[in-house]
Amino acid sequence: MQNKHAKRSRSAGAARAWVLIAVAIAALALAGWWWKGREASGADGPASAASAASGAGRGGSSSGGRFGRTGPQPVSVASVQRRDLAVAIDAIGSIAAANTAVVRAKVSGELKALYFKEGQPVKAGQLLALIDPRPFEIARDQAQAALARDQAQLENARADLARYRDLVAKEAAPRQQLDTQQALVRQLEATLLSDQAALDNARLQLSYTRVTAPIAGQAGLKQADLGNTVTPSDANGLLSIAQTQPAAVVFAVPDARLPRIRQQLAAQQPLAVQAWDREHRNKLAEGRVDSTDNAIDATTGTIKVKALFDNKDGNLFSNQFVNVRLQLDTLKDVLVVPTAAVQRGAPGTFVYLVADGTVALRKVQLLATDGEATAVQGELKPGDQVVIDGADRLRDGGKAEVIQAPAAGASAASGRERGRNRQHGASAPAGASAASR
Repeated sequence: MQNKHAKRSRSAGAARAWVLIAVAIAALALAGWWWKGREASGADGPASAASAASGAGRGGSSSGGRFGRTGPQPVSVASVQRRDLAVAIDAIGSIAAANTAVVRAKVSGELKALYFKEGQPVKAGQLLALIDPRPFEIARDQAQAALARDQAQLENARADLARYRDLVAKEAAPRQQLDTQQALVRQLEATLLSDQAALDNARLQLSYTRVTAPIAGQAGLKQADLGNTVTPSDANGLLSIAQTQPAAVVFAVPDARLPRIRQQLAAQQPLAVQAWDREHRNKLAEGRVDSTDNAIDATTGTIKVKALFDNKDGNLFSNQFVNVRLQLDTLKDVLVVPTAAVQRGAPGTFVYLVADGTVALRKVQLLATDGEATAVQGELKPGDQVVIDGADRLRDGGKAEVIQAPAAGASAASGRERGRNRQHGASAPAGASAASR
């Protein structure tokens, strides 16, 4: 009996489980049906009807136009100009001092005084520091005394030589004694020369106790304090001086530009160079190209160029990072379009021309770019209107409506919006696709 009761309990539990599974499946099916019905009502509801009516009002079609838009595409345009355009190269460089000197002590001794201010300009020959001169003054006095002693001995030897000559002439003294006296005079003369050299060396060593600036420039931080014993072997010396007037800027340019640079340097035609700050907002200085390196860097295909700046205001510092702009040439009387008007796609480089509301694709060849202006060659003429904003929705032969160019912030927002559209799967520009067909 107990076994039968257990079997009936298990059968009842299994039946309840199957009932619960069937209910769950039915609930899921009902929820799916309800969700599909809601989507259908949203797609065909009042908003969809309004959209269809709006499309019919604009031309009878609710699906015409790119991105769901019908009619002419709004664009901003700018005029093609014929003018001169500078050909420039942008590079990255760093300021280098024209000359750098590490001022070291030339004699060993105690540092007694410092006569410069850190970071201030100094002149060539200006007194910078004083090393204890007393030991060197004593050495000078000793050399001077030895010179005076030997000089007195020489004068006495010369007087004896004169007397011996008279005696030998009168045959009152032997010839050998005269020869010996002449040799003594020559010996004392050589000793006198040695004493004079020793005195000059002592005076030179004494002058080294006064440390002076070897070049004019800007003084660095002191490397020794008063009371320290300084020696010529000190690695850091007393201070360093950087000559920043003129200041040099070293930067690299592509080797393809080298012939033009050397040609203008050989013709002594100045190549203008501008130095800009890190953000490329403020112009720091203007200078000219001075020289080039003697070899091309094979790993990068560039060559180093040095430019000099007067730096009279002292705005340039050694090892300062700068953006360099080198003006190589000037294109005379060329067609110039805004850089934003230049498009790239299957046809190559091109611009969209708008005339009487109709868009025309014009292939162009790029000659040079100077910031927001680009020199081109193609089927354009001065005064033509080229698209600078909204070109990603155009196609050759399409319609366009010219509107006022947006402000910088609005243009940036439009660019961000276009970027988001591309990230979400927006199609490629119509002009490029039409040209590829």
